[in-house]
Amino acid sequence: MNKPLGVLVGIVVIAGALNTAGAWYTGTKIEDVLKTSIQEANKELASQLQGTTTHGTIELVSLDRHLYSSTAHYRVNLQDDSAGPDAQPVELLFVDNIEHGPLPWSRIKTFKWMPVMATSNYALEKTPFTEKWFAAAKDQSPLKGQVTLGYNRSVDGHMELLPLEATIDENSNVSFSGLTMDGQTDAEGKNLKAKGYMDHLILQAATPGQPPVRVELNGLTLASDLTKSAYGFYLGQNILELSEGQLTFGERQSVAKIKNFEYAGSASANGSLMSGRLSYTVGDITLDDKPVGSAQMVMTASSLDIPAMQSLLQIYQTKFQPQADGTMPVAQLTPAEQAQMQADVEKLLAAKPQLALEKLTLKTTNGESQFNVAVSLAQPTSFEQPPVEVTKQMLTSLDAKLQLSKPMIADLSAVQAQLAGQTDPQTIEKMASTNSEMAGVMAVQTGLAKVDGNNILASLNYAAGEVDFNGQNMTLEDFINVMVTRFGAGPDRL
Repeated sequence: MNKPLGVLVGIVVIAGALNTAGAWYTGTKIEDVLKTSIQEANKELASQLQGTTTHGTIELVSLDRHLYSSTAHYRVNLQDDSAGPDAQPVELLFVDNIEHGPLPWSRIKTFKWMPVMATSNYALEKTPFTEKWFAAAKDQSPLKGQVTLGYNRSVDGHMELLPLEATIDENSNVSFSGLTMDGQTDAEGKNLKAKGYMDHLILQAATPGQPPVRVELNGLTLASDLTKSAYGFYLGQNILELSEGQLTFGERQSVAKIKNFEYAGSASANGSLMSGRLSYTVGDITLDDKPVGSAQMVMTASSLDIPAMQSLLQIYQTKFQPQADGTMPVAQLTPAEQAQMQADVEKLLAAKPQLALEKLTLKTTNGESQFNVAVSLAQPTSFEQPPVEVTKQMLTSLDAKLQLSKPMIADLSAVQAQLAGQTDPQTIEKMASTNSEMAGVMAVQTGLAKVDGNNILASLNYAAGEVDFNGQNMTLEDFINVMVTRFGAGPDRL
């Protein structure tokens, strides 16, 4: 044997020995790691499902250890209380082929040579409950994935929902392209990143005596970048994008279609105060291939006291959680709960929260309408004061503006007539024009707005007890009296 070849063989032998030693060590530790991970997963599951009617648990059923790998079986139980007391829990079984580190073969063959503790290859198992799901996925496991656990307990995961074609009943069927998800998290799950993609989902359903309905979603992208806060929930960014959505409905089988839908949500915290932003955008809306328009909405909030919100949420979940039949319970708050709610509300207001609908825009072929409103709140000296005094102290400022386009109203009226089955172009145009003009007339007659050209305009500004309503200045008391007179027919209606 020549010297270079001997050196190479020596390296391979040493690497193999080290990998065997590492695999043996990992194999002795894997059960403790699994039990710890499952305990943490159950704790997190309980936290995320708190306040809902669903409960879930994960358990390790068995673990068969070998030198280079282990085989684990898990059971996932899900129970929905709203399904009634006789409903059986959903039970899912998973099999997991765990490759011991430091160099699992599945990573070596993909040129990932960084040492890791283990690589898990899991898959849903066939049971009487899941056999139809398996059949729809051509008898393959419809849910599978891989999770790599680093020695620092970081996790790198990949999950797949396989494509499926299924007939739900004689009138309903579903076509699903499959979905992939990738995610990474550090030890204890404090930082989480995830992304996913689905090509299409088509659901067709028909109820006897009713027109069929078809829902189609194309090009769905999901992404999250989150950090767990000191209060137990995640803050950060979430994004959902949909290339196209389509709904076919009604006797005429009208087709409503949206394109380029985007949802973006973000939240952050500064100490015990939280801020957030939600944005919804629809790039294009059509009905039966005729343009309707586009829309955008942006909402923001800041200086929200987190402990106070969590306390109020806890009371709501305890006392006002919907019952199994969907009805709201008739719950009486105890004196202690009433006192706690008042203290929480006062704490929320003491943080001087600010809430805003920054933008609500609807644009059609011939017009564009906009609305925005911003509110700032504060804690009143006492809630025992007259309502007007409480309002003056609690509402520190309000600013709202509305621009309603009459041509946009006409465009939407034409769409409404089309949905109602009207097909005559002249009739549709006349109805649209009438509705547009009537909106302007009613706005002026009620005194809520004024007409400027093709726009209906309204504005409301409040600060320090003074109101500016469409350019008219008055006190808050006078403004309330004006509204009561116009819509309540007198003070006796208060």
